[in-house]
Amino acid sequence: MENVKQGFRRQIRSFVSREGRLTAGQEQAIKTGWPLFGLDKASRLDMQQVFGNNNPVTLEIGFGNGASLAEMALESPDRNFIGIEVHTPGVGHLLRLILENNIQNIRLFDCDAIEVLKLAIADESLDRVQLFFPDPWHKKRHHKRRIVQKSFLDTLNQKLAKGGCFHAATDWENYAEHMLEVLNDHPALSNTAEEDYIPRPQSRPLTKFEKRGQRLGHGVWDLVFQKD
Repeated sequence: MENVKQGFRRQIRSFVSREGRLTAGQEQAIKTGWPLFGLDKASRLDMQQVFGNNNPVTLEIGFGNGASLAEMALESPDRNFIGIEVHTPGVGHLLRLILENNIQNIRLFDCDAIEVLKLAIADESLDRVQLFFPDPWHKKRHHKRRIVQKSFLDTLNQKLAKGGCFHAATDWENYAEHMLEVLNDHPALSNTAEEDYIPRPQSRPLTKFEKRGQRLGHGVWDLVFQKD
């Protein structure tokens, strides 16, 4: 296991870890909620055991403050959700929402998504993977840090069940073009859009950040690719 961990440390990170300041409510939510809803990347998940059912599983990478993930879970009780976020206040905020709304179909990781996918997620166990507004690393010299690369898609392809989907959204057109190019080049994934992008589906809640961007005239690009 130590060699595996060393390998992960050497990889190029697609995120910057920011601890941030916890509110009293977030801190209490972590103390109360993490033992109930937190997951450990060190052990391979049995989805039936984790959720107590065989409902399809959606995994979201980088859920931010968790508001949209909580909304999706409340609106889709027949679907299970796993969220990954390295920003501790975001984890605390989502756990507060889970506890306040008695949401039972969400579980959380607070570590690197690549490690989670490789160590904790069984092959062909995910119905959907979501990546909404990831860090675009807009400077050209930082493009290698963008999470959507061929190696990431290869891992994703292993974890998605046949017919499963990868849904990405970004408000950076250059990153949208990058993702579209890399996804189109992957032999096991097919674009579900008639053209390049799809309109925002109702299943993806409109966030405050996105609403502000719309008022400022910013575009948003959604891509949904399906595993053949």
